[in-house]
Amino acid sequence: MVYHSCYLSSKIKHNSKAESLVKTQAPVINIEPYVKDKEQAESKTQPQPTETPKSENSPGGERIQKVLARGGVGSRREVERWITEGLLILNGQPAKLGERLNAGDNLTLKGRPLRWEKFGVQPTRVLIYHKPTGEVVSRHDPEDRPIVFKRLPKLQTGRWIAVGRLDINTQGLLLFTNNGELANRLMHPSSEIDREYAVRILGAVSEENIAQLKKGVQLEDGLAKFDDIQFNGGEGANRWYHVTVKEGRNRLVRRLWEALEFQVSRLMRVRYGPIFLPDGLSVRQNHELTAKELDDLLTFVGLPTEKIEHAAKPRVQAKPKSKPAIKPHARESRRPAERGRADKRSSYDKNKRPRR
Repeated sequence: MVYHSCYLSSKIKHNSKAESLVKTQAPVINIEPYVKDKEQAESKTQPQPTETPKSENSPGGERIQKVLARGGVGSRREVERWITEGLLILNGQPAKLGERLNAGDNLTLKGRPLRWEKFGVQPTRVLIYHKPTGEVVSRHDPEDRPIVFKRLPKLQTGRWIAVGRLDINTQGLLLFTNNGELANRLMHPSSEIDREYAVRILGAVSEENIAQLKKGVQLEDGLAKFDDIQFNGGEGANRWYHVTVKEGRNRLVRRLWEALEFQVSRLMRVRYGPIFLPDGLSVRQNHELTAKELDDLLTFVGLPTEKIEHAAKPRVQAKPKSKPAIKPHARESRRPAERGRADKRSSYDKNKRPRR
């Protein structure tokens, strides 16, 4: 089941630089449909006896790969590979798989000491970034193109991890977090988290084409399909559709349309699972999840919520500065003349959004 029609309504406006602004009337995070489906699925199955899981925060400490993944040093698989290759040294001895970190332990990676203790108290942060076309989802680009990581706020500890990717010609919602375990659960194929895209197609799309895209199209890397397709209006030769996929294969949306000889003239991601592109978030801007939104996201992926209180910073009252008096007529004379500008709108109309 797809959860976009009842929760998302978007509008695109073009400015003088041909960039766009996406507005959604849906909440930033909505996990209610997913929770209802999970409850219905569990009610159909008989309850199985479960064992009480052992707490990772027990006196025995946490596993090395979990601590380093949470701090953004690397994914769990990367850390396990470092352990097997002997690149991680714990208290002067090569670390072993399954070992845990306790207070006072010394850990080095490739000869460099790691201050792993700070990862244990680091609160989870999640950013929604509105990526424009022309930026690369990479930390370094050999062609010296703009990269998304330079637009993000700096972290005192750890690093930002991109949840999935968008190619250089695709704009829209891109998630970043400093929690490696959260990123892994959002990206892992077993999670089957749906992604929704607004796509503008050049040409008329028949019902047979839509049926074929839903049934499946054979690509060079295997069979692929759209889990849902919704027509969203359009004028002239261009038509807007909203499509959802549950895979993160490279350029999957474009390749599916191109396999049926359709040209994609615009592609924008508007939702990642329960997370929507926020209302009014323009390109190159980011929105950090609030405590409530973060709790909803952690609940959605099955991670415990975090209760971390941040100490309020004391306010320093600035001394009032004396300003010279300005005559009203002089103030008015400084205002630039208003220039009329036509409000250009694309053929993508939120009022034509299908609702079910």
